Amino acid sequence: MRYRTVGRSGLVVSEQCLGAMLFGEASERGVSPEDARRIIDQFIDAGGNYIDTANVYAGGRSEEIVGDALVGRRDQIVVATKVRFQGADPTDNAGGLSRGAVLAAVDSSLRRLATDYIDLYYLHGPDPLTPIEETLAVLDDIVRAGKVRYLGLSNYPAWQAAQAAMAGPVRFVAAQYQYSLVCRDIEHELVDMFDAFGLGLHPWGPLGGGFLSGKYRSGVRPEAAGEGRLATASSEQEEYWDRRATDRNWRVVEAVDKVAAAHDATASQVALAWLGGRPTVTSVILGVRTAEQLADNLGAAAIRLSADELRLLDDVSRPDKPYPYRMLDAYAQRRLG
Repeated sequence: MRYRTVGRSGLVVSEQCLGAMLFGEASERGVSPEDARRIIDQFIDAGGNYIDTANVYAGGRSEEIVGDALVGRRDQIVVATKVRFQGADPTDNAGGLSRGAVLAAVDSSLRRLATDYIDLYYLHGPDPLTPIEETLAVLDDIVRAGKVRYLGLSNYPAWQAAQAAMAGPVRFVAAQYQYSLVCRDIEHELVDMFDAFGLGLHPWGPLGGGFLSGKYRSGVRPEAAGEGRLATASSEQEEYWDRRATDRNWRVVEAVDKVAAAHDATASQVALAWLGGRPTVTSVILGVRTAEQLADNLGAAAIRLSADELRLLDDVSRPDKPYPYRMLDAYAQRRLG
């Protein structure tokens, strides 16, 4: 396991992060507290020091499971959690990023995590009802109080992320966004913004909801719940089958399989290795359900893709650029050659 600093900060995390979204979830894809504890132990034994959760994962149960697992070794692990959506104890003002909502949410997360500080606290998404200045002021207060050490943004449009980064008084060091070989949308604008403001990128959905795991084939639509997230996701969810199963994405799967065969590796490992080497990426979030999945994903750290393999994966997965980016690229080509 290798380690990197988060954005323009001194916070050091492992290049792979254990995502705890499914810990405690009451569904077929959920991970029991006992299995979650074993997965956490396995991740730490492999050298991982970074766990990501949120106040809304499994209604707060994920935070509790992580907190219980880290008793006696809390200072060895970087813990990230989030605020924005309604927490485990909803009231009329529980959701959002108002002063009251943030103050209540951070104390609830601290209690569930059985800790007196959060290493990295993400805004889980923008709140259209609360002025950004109000949110930033209360974030400054909880940082000064020692409840939170570093701050991050997730799922913000680029203009709102830049607004938050520029408005002060706090400084953001991390960004958490969907990013994979089958979803490179953030490259149009957000990646440049991360670099400009010193935000380390922590991708979620690195396997496209399982689409890049190697278990799906063109023309065979998953139907049963046991066939993964893609079998049950609805059209408004990112992992919706029709959003993933495009001609372009099947060409990506073919390229990943070709590279995997050359390395005697799995498709998941190749997809994760490609992502871990992308500009501004600090740590890739692994959303595993089993110890076997974790062991496979951890194996990505040992893969070194050649320049030709990187070029193949880049070219086959490169997204079409919308306006104004295609026009700006044309201007740049004419001027710079």
